[in-house]
Amino acid sequence: MDLIDQAAASDLRPLLRRPSTRILSILVLPLVLIISCAAGAWLWANLEEFVETRETREVASTMSLSPEDRASLSEMKWAQQKAGDEIAELNRRIDAQRDVLNGILDQITVLTSRIDSLQSSTPAPSAASEPPLSPARAVSSAARKRLKRSKPHGPVSVGGAPVIAGPKTVEP
Repeated sequence: MDLIDQAAASDLRPLLRRPSTRILSILVLPLVLIISCAAGAWLWANLEEFVETRETREVASTMSLSPEDRASLSEMKWAQQKAGDEIAELNRRIDAQRDVLNGILDQITVLTSRIDSLQSSTPAPSAASEPPLSPARAVSSAARKRLKRSKPHGPVSVGGAPVIAGPKTVEP
């Protein structure tokens, strides 16, 4: 029995001496949760100190200014807002013009494709079917008629016929 007691005693000693990790994790986890909840509650209560809104900073900074400075500051803010509105309007107009230009580009693309399809479907006139024109024949018939017509010399009547001039009289 001495051997059994010695074996049992030797097995129990390391177990009793080292702390159990299970017990340690069970104690630490709730402690961490309680601390984090307390920190969250404190931050929630004091949130105004950490997060200042832009308006509160502006109000605090304008309180220390003179009335002339406040007036000029408000004029600058108004001018900035007006410039921002104008920029937004210009951007809107640019977008509208871009849309119009894209529509025109689409129409040009469609027309170009139609022209290409018409050119490919219509056979080109062959050179053998039309004899080449000589330079003398190249002059149109209307031009030839204009060249043959003679111009009257002297006075012309309203109807276009030449007026027969009578003897000239000398006035005293």
